[in-house]
Amino acid sequence: MEKDGNFALAIDASCGPAETAEALIEDVRRGLGRNPAAARAAAVRLVTLLTLSAATQAAGSRGGLAPWQKRRVDRYLRRSLHRPLRIEELAEQAALSASHFARAFKDSFGTTPHSYIIGLRLELAQRLMLTTSDPLSHIALACGLANQAHLSKLFRRWLGETPSAWRRRHQTEAQAVPPISSSRSPS
Repeated sequence: MEKDGNFALAIDASCGPAETAEALIEDVRRGLGRNPAAARAAAVRLVTLLTLSAATQAAGSRGGLAPWQKRRVDRYLRRSLHRPLRIEELAEQAALSASHFARAFKDSFGTTPHSYIIGLRLELAQRLMLTTSDPLSHIALACGLANQAHLSKLFRRWLGETPSAWRRRHQTEAQAVPPISSSRSPS
């Protein structure tokens, strides 16, 4: 909307940051050819809005990782469990130094990167033990662990039993549950 040669900024108290940013972008776009001063003013307001929004998000995270960093690191970890992982490569995913990343990770996930990775590897091992008949030595390697002994040591420490005992118990429990018969219809 144009008012007396100036562009009316579509900002009111009910607009959220995204809507406000979209309105400012539109004002900049429209004003570029017709009213450069109004376009420049809208651009300054847009930069201010984005800066304040980023500062608010950073303050709300209490020094932890931003939501995009958490998602990116978690996705990277889950795709890379099959191999050794270094803190430096995880920090690179979050665009942080290794020391800052380690602190921010712990603030965000409530545990150290090392413990989180072990937990993910053991979850993957459990899933593989239930869904494949692969030997534990193959499962250990698929989970990024050095060998079956390493898997057994971590499994016992974290879950209180050996991988073989856990697998037997869970396979027995799965077999004990009667299958749902598709031939029966509800009465």
